[in-house]
Amino acid sequence: MIPVIRPIIAALLVFAAPIPALAQMDGHGPDAWMVSGVASDDTLNVRTGPGTDHLVIGTFAHDATGLRMITCVPYLPRRIYHALSDSQRADLPPRWCLMENEDSGVSGWVSAHYLAEDTSAAQTQMDPLVARGVALVRRLYDHRQRAQRGETAGPLAPPAARDYFFADLVARLSGPVGADPLFGTQDADVEGLRIRPAPERAMHRGLVTVHAKFRNFGQPQTAIFRLRVDPALDPPALRIMRIEHQGWSFP
Repeated sequence: MIPVIRPIIAALLVFAAPIPALAQMDGHGPDAWMVSGVASDDTLNVRTGPGTDHLVIGTFAHDATGLRMITCVPYLPRRIYHALSDSQRADLPPRWCLMENEDSGVSGWVSAHYLAEDTSAAQTQMDPLVARGVALVRRLYDHRQRAQRGETAGPLAPPAARDYFFADLVARLSGPVGADPLFGTQDADVEGLRIRPAPERAMHRGLVTVHAKFRNFGQPQTAIFRLRVDPALDPPALRIMRIEHQGWSFP
């Protein structure tokens, strides 16, 4: 059996195809994945290729959720995996997966050892109004990133700001506000952005709460967005009424 199986494995390593991580070998894995087994003061390196010899091009937070799996190597169908002996399984090369975090735009190869099925509350069915709040905050940060690349005007100045904020906040944004409302500081070097509903009471009496988690200059931070439906709009729609940071808020 061994001389037959080893050539098959070798061929599969060359002709890799999209599959999930080791526990779900032939395409029946979950829709979303999370980082697991990484210390709370550490991050998971994202690389240009499968292996530690490849360049680090980004990181996932130790508690990153909602990751999308694109492919993994080596490719190993379930029927072949179960035909292997324990020693043959132990001899298999480490498994690496190409993952994407749509919130932060980070994608690359990570060790499958640190991946698990996403069981976070963010993956459960959310209230439609909460989902719209998450989408609005996500669009706001995406707009900011495009503006930083010089592709468009920023989202904090009129008239674009009205797409995200209540009218009184748009007026405040026209003047000096001190720190950056999105990041809570004057300067920002942000990575690992994740936008999720508040883990508790994402919706309470019409108030929607959304959390934006990120690392700014390596330090973990959370921006808390409070949103309500703005009746002044036609049709009425969610808008941001407050952003809270540790020790500072806008307005």
